[in-house]
Amino acid sequence: MEAEKKHSSAVSNVGAWAMNVISSVGLIMVNKQLMSPTGHAFAFATTLTGFHFCTTALIGLVSNATGYTTKKNVPLWELLWFSVVANTSITAMNLSLMLNSVGFYQISKLSMIPVVCFLEWLLNGKHYSSKVKMAVVVVVIGVGVCTVTDVKINAHGFLCACVAVLSTSLQQISIGSLQKKYSIGSFELLSQTAPIQALSLLLLGPFVDYFLTGKLLASYKISSAAFFFIVLSCSLAVFCNISQYLCIGRFSAVSFQVLGHMKTVCVLILGWMLFDSELTLKNILGMSIAVNGMIIYSWAVEGDKPMHYRKDATSDVKLLIKQVDGSSLLKDVELGKSQG
Repeated sequence: MEAEKKHSSAVSNVGAWAMNVISSVGLIMVNKQLMSPTGHAFAFATTLTGFHFCTTALIGLVSNATGYTTKKNVPLWELLWFSVVANTSITAMNLSLMLNSVGFYQISKLSMIPVVCFLEWLLNGKHYSSKVKMAVVVVVIGVGVCTVTDVKINAHGFLCACVAVLSTSLQQISIGSLQKKYSIGSFELLSQTAPIQALSLLLLGPFVDYFLTGKLLASYKISSAAFFFIVLSCSLAVFCNISQYLCIGRFSAVSFQVLGHMKTVCVLILGWMLFDSELTLKNILGMSIAVNGMIIYSWAVEGDKPMHYRKDATSDVKLLIKQVDGSSLLKDVELGKSQG
C-alpha cells in the first residue's frame, strides 16, 4: 500500500508539472500568433489577461454550482490584497517589457529566484542548504546564457522591473501561504481570486494597454481567426492558472521558479521549430547548463528532506485519490490531511 501511494504521489507531481509546462508553453505560442504584427496584431496584453481570469472565474462558478468544489471562507481583505499584488505583477511585467531591453527584462526575470528565496527566509524563516543554492546558481547561469542578449538600463524601466520582480515573488509565495493558512485547495483559492482579478483587469486593462501601445481596444477589428485564438488562449490560461496554484501548493515558490525555467527552454526550441527563430550554439549551451541545474536542484531538495518527511510525503496524494474503503477525501494536494 505504501509503495502504491509513493508511486501515485510521483505520478501526481509529474502530472502537475507537465500540465504547467505544456499549458504555459502552449499559451506563449498561441499568444505569439495572436499578438504578433505578422499574426492577428491583438496588442492588448493586459485586457487579454482579464479575459483569461474571466474564463477561469466562470469555470470556478460552474464548479461550485455543480458541487465539484466547495467554497471555503477566506477573508475578503486577504483576497483583495492578493489580487492587488497579482494585478500589479501583470501590469509591471508588461511595463518592464515595454521600457527595458529584452536582455534586461530576462535578467529581471532571473532575479526572481534569489528574491523568492530571500522573501521565503524573511517571511517564513525558510533556510536553504549549500547544495540547493549551488543548483539555483547553475540554473540562473544556464538560462542567462541562452536568453540574455543586449542589456540596456534606464531609470523608469529599472523601477518597473523592481516592482514586477517584487510583486510576482510576493504573489507566488502568497499562493502557498494562503492555501496552508486556510486549508484551501488550489482551485478553490483560484476560483475566489479570479473574479476580483478579472473585474479589475477588464476595467483597467484597456487604459493600461492604450498607455503601452497607443491603440484603443474598440478600434480593433476582430476576425473569426483572431476570435478563435482568443478563445484558445483563454482555455490554455485556465489550465496554466490552475497548474500554477497546484504546483506552488505542492512544492514551493522557489521550486516553481527553478523548474519553471524548463518552459524557457521549451519556448526557445519551439520558437526555432515553428517560427524560424535562431537557435545558436550559445542557446544550446545555456539550455544544457539550465537542464543540468534543474536536475541538481531536484536531487538537492530531495536530499535535504528529513527521513521521516520522505516517509510521510505521500500523504499529499490522499487529497487526489480515495481510500480503499471508499471514504471521500479532499480533492487537492496541498493540505496533507483528509476530511474523510
